[in-house]
Amino acid sequence: MKVHLRQIPSGSTIHLEGEEDSAPLELEQAGAEPVGPLEYSLDVGLSDGGVFATGNLAQRVRMTCVACLEPFESDIIVDRFATQIELTGNESVDLTPEVREDIHLLLPAHPRCDQGGEKTCPAQFPAGARTAPMQTERAARPAIWEALDQLNTPPSDGSPKT
Repeated sequence: MKVHLRQIPSGSTIHLEGEEDSAPLELEQAGAEPVGPLEYSLDVGLSDGGVFATGNLAQRVRMTCVACLEPFESDIIVDRFATQIELTGNESVDLTPEVREDIHLLLPAHPRCDQGGEKTCPAQFPAGARTAPMQTERAARPAIWEALDQLNTPPSDGSPKT
């Protein structure tokens, strides 16, 4: 997403709105597949030897649910995109790295098809499934650790620890 500096009026901003190809966002590296183009609405201006851009970004993506392993689609929306890029003497500035970073930061590390609340994931796990292995491990501890466990327990007869 390149912005030509000569399009920006001196001391003012330019409003850019439209769609861009989502291939430069490299979403596949983050486990997401773009569905359609990147939509943007940005105000771009010049200030103190740099270019600033503020606005909104939206990208529809397809991901795989970590629970049921089914593909699902979700919208990644950056409501408050803001960046400042230092001018290097070129006629244009490429906003792609900053846009890519903001989109990638909003991609979930462990995507679930039910995270938006609009759908119920077909993969249901019993309550307490996460704590069961830990409880089993504690129950199976060898008796040798009982002596060390007693160090933190005050004696029952009221005498001081030695």
